[in-house]
Amino acid sequence: MEADVAAPQKRNIANCSFCLQQDIAVNKMIAGPGVYICARCVALCNEILQMPQGSGERLAPWEPDMDDATLLMLLPKVAATIAQADRALTEWVAKARDQGISWARIGTALGITRQSAWERFSSKE
Repeated sequence: MEADVAAPQKRNIANCSFCLQQDIAVNKMIAGPGVYICARCVALCNEILQMPQGSGERLAPWEPDMDDATLLMLLPKVAATIAQADRALTEWVAKARDQGISWARIGTALGITRQSAWERFSSKE
């Protein structure tokens, strides 16, 4: 009798910083320092970049006539993006500490004091 062996489940590591699709749900994901963008959003960006300069209004984070329900629906998506960026920052600081970089240098890089950097990130060591 053969044992039922399930294929290992892929684990979601990141969501697209623009559309919030999980990396396991998209074909390709590009990673930068704390940000991610899926192939679909890259294609959309390429379309926008191909538009003649001055051919449209500047993009705003929200439409001026957005109703309350839509605004409230989008708030958790903005919060999820911020949480993902915060997790990435924590990982980058941990990597810096692993490499022996001082809290003073980390604080300076982040535009905060050594003490603030230590208070925010030291519990994660």
